[in-house]
Amino acid sequence: MTRPTRTSRTDRRPLIAIPARFAASTSALRRAAEVNARALLEAVWRAGGEPVSLHPRAPGGDSDPDEVAARLAPFDAVLLPGGGDLAPRRYGHHATHATVYDVDDEQDGFDLAVARHALDTGMPLLAICRGLQVVNTVLGGTLHQDMGGPDRDHRHLVHPVTLRPGSAVSEAADADKVDASCYHHQRVDRPGRELTVTASAVDGTVEALELPSGAGWFIAVQWHPEDTAADDPAQQRLFDALVRAARG
Repeated sequence: MTRPTRTSRTDRRPLIAIPARFAASTSALRRAAEVNARALLEAVWRAGGEPVSLHPRAPGGDSDPDEVAARLAPFDAVLLPGGGDLAPRRYGHHATHATVYDVDDEQDGFDLAVARHALDTGMPLLAICRGLQVVNTVLGGTLHQDMGGPDRDHRHLVHPVTLRPGSAVSEAADADKVDASCYHHQRVDRPGRELTVTASAVDGTVEALELPSGAGWFIAVQWHPEDTAADDPAQQRLFDALVRAARG
């Protein structure tokens, strides 16, 4: 039997690791599942990457750093997607607001470990919505558990976001202002160590974070660029930039 030819890193699509999200049920699979949004995977694919969902296994609620490093070794970049809320204890809060939802200790432990590994090693990292909040938490920042109720949160909302000129997010999007599709009721309270705010909404919500002292390419956005990336070149360019960084 002839073995298939192994492609070199330059000949193949860069592998983009995307932690999956737990779902209580899906109509096609009949049972509980692990999922990622199709729009997210399609945006990575259009950018030339190979999106790969990772099983968010974290025994005991936290992942072993060595195990996470070994699992990420085959990959060229990481994308931390949106999802449910982080447990408030992860960023030092002892009480939980009534609106906090879909907290999963195993998911939290895995996402935090993945973010920590990417930041420590310089692995290219794009963090979206919950992903931004995960990174902020890893670096010692805090979150507002709720933005003030339905009349103040950013759910089912497309609004203008100003990007700081010269920032990585502005350069990636090739724009100083974008229309951002949002779905979140939490936001950054105190930015984590060495994180710089590089985009904001009119109401002051932190919309992008960067780490100028970081070892590798990194952008975190609070909005969901995958929602409109198929029709909005500025949003698609964020995924294009991630895949370019993954190529090295």
